[in-house]
Amino acid sequence: MVIQTVPQIRHRHIEVDGVRVFFRESVPSPGAEDAPPLLLLHGFPSASHQFRRLMDALGAHYRLIAPDYPGFGHSDAPASTSEGGSFTYTFDRLADVMEGFVLALGLERFVMYVFDFGAPVGFRLATRHPEWIAGLVVQNGNAYAEGLSPTARDFIALRRDTPGAADTVRALLTLPATRGQYEGGTADPQLVAPDGWTLDQHFLDLPGRTAPQLDLAFDYHSNVALYPRWQEWLRTHTPPALVVWGAHDMFFPEPGARAYLRDLPDAELHLLDTGHFALEDRLPVIAPLIAAFLDRVGAPGAVR
Repeated sequence: MVIQTVPQIRHRHIEVDGVRVFFRESVPSPGAEDAPPLLLLHGFPSASHQFRRLMDALGAHYRLIAPDYPGFGHSDAPASTSEGGSFTYTFDRLADVMEGFVLALGLERFVMYVFDFGAPVGFRLATRHPEWIAGLVVQNGNAYAEGLSPTARDFIALRRDTPGAADTVRALLTLPATRGQYEGGTADPQLVAPDGWTLDQHFLDLPGRTAPQLDLAFDYHSNVALYPRWQEWLRTHTPPALVVWGAHDMFFPEPGARAYLRDLPDAELHLLDTGHFALEDRLPVIAPLIAAFLDRVGAPGAVR
């Protein structure tokens, strides 16, 4: 029996603007360095651990890098300015730290995987540094108004001074809600391991982690305001793009996936019979699609 090559995964920290950022990085086998690196930007309420199986599947052949944002996973969670601390938890600020992360690693050109919160972080990086982006893998990472479900619209409408708003957000930080994001919309929940939502909840329940999530929830409307700018960036720079989308996402439904074709008519689109965390049960479908995409982007003569 031929054993598939299993990659080495490094687990590291690097300091960016005074924040100790944790990240995972695969070590490709010799001779497998031609494709550009793949920067994996995680979603809410997760962290880089959501990419563990993808990194095992592809990390021997490509360099995959998955950081945790400040306030998430194993990265520092500096006290929020909303509670008298020094760190302002906004999507602009998360993008600042990820920008510093990219510079600290010396990444000059990479493919960017954007999922959920990773889309507003990633598209901020793209509009600041279009020269960095060799391609996009979009997995339930929204950038269009039609990609917002009524549930998402109600959530985005929340403001800090709205009566009951904080309690509404806190309800999303509980185990039933976290588990629901993983299992919701899946055709077979038995394919979804409990480790993801269990680890997410562990981090959500740590001291000092609630304020960052409240701050980001009340800042989410800033992302919707930037949709036109991100769409203009897509039309202007036309990056190669692979769109893989859980069609039954309770937050970002199928029209959000199809909308990318309006600005990127050559994008490759795959709608999958699953929900928000599509990698959990559709990795056997998604991993080969990403591998083929990275090969195309890294092929001699490919547009860089």
